[in-house]
Amino acid sequence: MISKKTNHLLAALSLLLFASCGSEEAPVAPGGIKPYQVLEIDQQNTTIETTYPAVLEGIENVDIHPKIDGFVEKIAVDEGQFVKKGQLLFTISAPQYEQLVRTARASVKSAEAGVSVARLQVQKTKSLVDKNIVNKYELQEADLTLQTKLAELAQAEANLVNANVNLGYTRISSPVDGVIGSLTFKPGSLVSSNMTRPLTTVSNITKIYAYFSMNEKQLLEFIRNTKGADLKTKIANTPQVSMVLSDGSVYPDKGSIGSINGLIDPQTGSARIRATFSNSLNLLRSGGSAQIRIPQEISNGFLIPQRAVADVQGKKFVYTVAKNGTISMTNVEVMEATSGHFYIVTKGVKRKDSVVLEGIQFLKDGMKIKPVKADPKVIYAELNQQ
Repeated sequence: MISKKTNHLLAALSLLLFASCGSEEAPVAPGGIKPYQVLEIDQQNTTIETTYPAVLEGIENVDIHPKIDGFVEKIAVDEGQFVKKGQLLFTISAPQYEQLVRTARASVKSAEAGVSVARLQVQKTKSLVDKNIVNKYELQEADLTLQTKLAELAQAEANLVNANVNLGYTRISSPVDGVIGSLTFKPGSLVSSNMTRPLTTVSNITKIYAYFSMNEKQLLEFIRNTKGADLKTKIANTPQVSMVLSDGSVYPDKGSIGSINGLIDPQTGSARIRATFSNSLNLLRSGGSAQIRIPQEISNGFLIPQRAVADVQGKKFVYTVAKNGTISMTNVEVMEATSGHFYIVTKGVKRKDSVVLEGIQFLKDGMKIKPVKADPKVIYAELNQQ
């Protein structure tokens, strides 16, 4: 007679076995060969898009520094304001430069008077020489005195120019069209020509540079797969790129690759690349972030659905099927960029190879399956919708 305790134990074991069967694939009967869907691969044409994080900068970011010492007297602009080249930004209170201008003007007038006296002396001496009253050496002496006075006048005029230039530095104007950045100093602040912090930064954002980086492998793939005999030609042949803004929206204007840094940074193992975008909508700002998408045309590539590829310790594998139904675990190499849900295989398979599409977690190298051919048109329909 079976006790109640034994009945409860048997019931629990039955429930456990039932749960186990529900979570694992049902066992195949001894000698049975299970059907698996397979795809006969062929070369396909597709476009892939690789995404890179980018930092945005205006085509000109000009730090505004004072060239003289003084106090900020007036700030004529506000943060974020658009300014034109030559527009007044700041005035600096520096009375000493006004005094230097007045002193220089007085020196010019004094020098001009000295020149006038020297010229009169030359004329007077020349008249006396013509009458043989004095010798010609006195005329030469008077002429030398005139040349000295002319030199003093030139020096005084140069000092006046320098004084006016320094006085002009009390009015700081924008060197470019652009947008005003942060105003780091307020009216009354003492500023000097040797300070490191700028008064502000003017960013020319009529166009925007998007800087991003490719690692060495990505850069090699990019160069190899872009037409052109040299790097300049390859850059010119690169298709236009798109930008995804920080809110996930796609920027409406396309951009173009402008330059690729000739050196790979040994610390990061990457090269810096610059793309240029128009900022006609005035949406982009210097210092912003975005993502750059680079399209790449792939001709006659082997595309395998990602679900058919196993990743084992960083290596990619597929199960290829022989004519007798025996499967082999085959190592493949793929591009880093993908086309939708497809890997682009560069090495390991050839045309007309058949690969198992799904259920690969239950397969083992050397086992037999019953291949069921999938319709390639259905499998690759996604490519035509991109």
